[in-house]
Amino acid sequence: MIEIKLDEPFTKEKLSTLRAGDRVAISGTIYTARDAAHKRMDEALKAGRELPLPIKDAVIYYMGPTPPPPGKVIGSAGPTTSGRMDKWAPELLDLGQAAMIGKGPRNDDVINAIVRNRAVYFAAIGGAGAMISKCITSAEVIAYEDLGAEAIRRLTVVDMPVIVAVDAGGNDLYRKER
Repeated sequence: MIEIKLDEPFTKEKLSTLRAGDRVAISGTIYTARDAAHKRMDEALKAGRELPLPIKDAVIYYMGPTPPPPGKVIGSAGPTTSGRMDKWAPELLDLGQAAMIGKGPRNDDVINAIVRNRAVYFAAIGGAGAMISKCITSAEVIAYEDLGAEAIRRLTVVDMPVIVAVDAGGNDLYRKER
């Protein structure tokens, strides 16, 4: 039931046309980062160091995969709870991040940053990690390898199914009113 195919580059101009509730199939390069990686990126920024990924127009998927089975590029790849990244998300959005993928609602600071930056928050279906892993054609650890599952990875995805949870206008599937 995909309505919209979204291919890289993930520019804010493209993303700003999406509306809360749209079903989207994402194809291209995205990055993974969870709590520990976000904390390290925050420390890097505070120390004046560069981030380990190109943040402009980046899509960050809040996911820590399981080890890959033989012959596969990645194990189960389901979303983690996005609210755990809320304290870091506004700064990354202000630096040019285009979108996030996770599950669950976001706080007002994140939603305001989404609107301010014409970004998008996508929801992936929790419990569908095995299905989502089939959309990942390559996975490479690019930073913080010592974090294991929470290391930052560069993924190539083809037709990864997501739903626009919060659009660039602040419309939010998790809230009836904004």
